[in-house]
Amino acid sequence: MKWRASDQRRWSAGHGKHERNGACAHARSASQWNQGLFPGFITSIVLAIFLLCFAGCAVKRPPDPVFADQVIVRKGDRTLQLLNNGRVFREYPINLGKSPRGHKIQEGDKRTPEGEYLLDWRNPNSRFYKSIHISYPNAADRDFARAIGVKPGGMIMIHGRPNRLQPGFVEKDYDDLDWTDGCIAVKNNAMDEIWYKVRDGTPITILP
Repeated sequence: MKWRASDQRRWSAGHGKHERNGACAHARSASQWNQGLFPGFITSIVLAIFLLCFAGCAVKRPPDPVFADQVIVRKGDRTLQLLNNGRVFREYPINLGKSPRGHKIQEGDKRTPEGEYLLDWRNPNSRFYKSIHISYPNAADRDFARAIGVKPGGMIMIHGRPNRLQPGFVEKDYDDLDWTDGCIAVKNNAMDEIWYKVRDGTPITILP
């Protein structure tokens, strides 16, 4: 079959038209990508990166230190806090002496002292579930007691529940009462942690 000149011109014209239409369609697709899809794609990528960074920051927190370098007791809140470098990393509910308000003045007043002391020694075989001694009375406590003619008392401890429950008591009764003679009492599982995380010589602050 022979091509005539007129057929050749019609074919060339039609083929060129298809090429131009294809080029226009390609240009329109690229324009739509640039105007709509591409910015949205970039936004999604940026958002994903931000969420990954945020999630990484949110789950990372300083690990709990092995030991406390300070203990703070807040009598009014009935809490004992373990701190390291000024950060509280453990907090426990506590029970106090049977007369919890005010600073201990003399032997037998059933008060828990207030002030700055040291946790200076411990007893694994006490009448209670473990005990750590608070260095009350300090020099100021002894001077004041001497001035008013009384004995300041002593043997103030942090300890767990009694090894033998008092008649008529159950364990939960000790959680709801100020039942000590001036000591600071915690649950036995809390005492296990305090025993491990607080070393002898750690300062303790007892606040009203």
